[in-house]
Amino acid sequence: MLLQLKPLFLGEKDVVDVDAVLDFSDVEWSGTRPFPHPVLVKGQVSYAAGVVTLRATADTVWEGVCDRCAAPVSKPYRQRIEHVLITSAEDGEDEELVLLDQFQLPLDAVVRDDLILRLPSKTLCRPDCKGLCPQCGQDLNQGPCHCCTQTIDPRLEILKNWMNQK
Repeated sequence: MLLQLKPLFLGEKDVVDVDAVLDFSDVEWSGTRPFPHPVLVKGQVSYAAGVVTLRATADTVWEGVCDRCAAPVSKPYRQRIEHVLITSAEDGEDEELVLLDQFQLPLDAVVRDDLILRLPSKTLCRPDCKGLCPQCGQDLNQGPCHCCTQTIDPRLEILKNWMNQK
């Protein structure tokens, strides 16, 4: 979705409202499709004191897989999006600046990038997830497994023997 912002840069308008429903169901990240539901974007692009700024909020339901127990995770996801929009590049790059081509803002690309860059680095189904037993694969959230808990890493077996000598 391209937003035409030429009237803002020419001073003909002060505000352009943003109200869009975006589809990122085809976006793949870390082997999953985190945004199978529509992304609702609401906000505005405004002109004040010679600066054009995008301020919006993206709301959706984010889906993934728990990093500890591999259970599916589905959570509401809200992301604030704020960028200064420019029409020509200057020295250096700033992640808050978005360079426009012919006064057009590619809203899909900006929102998609912001959503992906701010995804959590660790996904948990719940904060106290116990994960899977490393021996048998039992989901420890559903109860304890019946594996021998005295299993020792073979690389540390010599330390066990040393402790038994004392």
